[in-house]
Amino acid sequence: MQTILIPTDFSASTFNCIPALCEQYREKQLNLVFTHIFSLSDSITDLLMLSRRNKEYQYVNDAFYKACNQIKQEQGNVASINIEFFYGSTLSTFKDFLNGQGVDAILNPDNCSFSKLNSQSTDPKAFIERVSLPVVLVSKNAKPLTKLPASQNTLLETV
Repeated sequence: MQTILIPTDFSASTFNCIPALCEQYREKQLNLVFTHIFSLSDSITDLLMLSRRNKEYQYVNDAFYKACNQIKQEQGNVASINIEFFYGSTLSTFKDFLNGQGVDAILNPDNCSFSKLNSQSTDPKAFIERVSLPVVLVSKNAKPLTKLPASQNTLLETV
């Protein structure tokens, strides 16, 4: 079982690299963890309510969930897909997050779709370059998923 962290902005292009990733790990079962990184707020209220946050899930619409289900159906070696948010600004908290998720490797952010969702979004490259986990590269010439849900093509416009 291999757990791979995939930095994302929850757009349709997030899924472009998945078939190549699954082909690269065809002999292993995969757990995919789609993640977006946010820096912590300076507000004491935000910090107190951090464990109860779910407003970031507004960035993940139904089309993204449908595409995740499609991946599980089309890619036989995908055992699970999780959507997680990381809140923090230090390398040690990021390493704790990776350990908590059981991450074995991280997909190269250049193979993913990543743009800021709000002013607290953080570029994942700053963290990924400093952790001691393998960074997975995939071919950009991979065969795409057969057909994404219709609303998947306009994912960011609906958020």
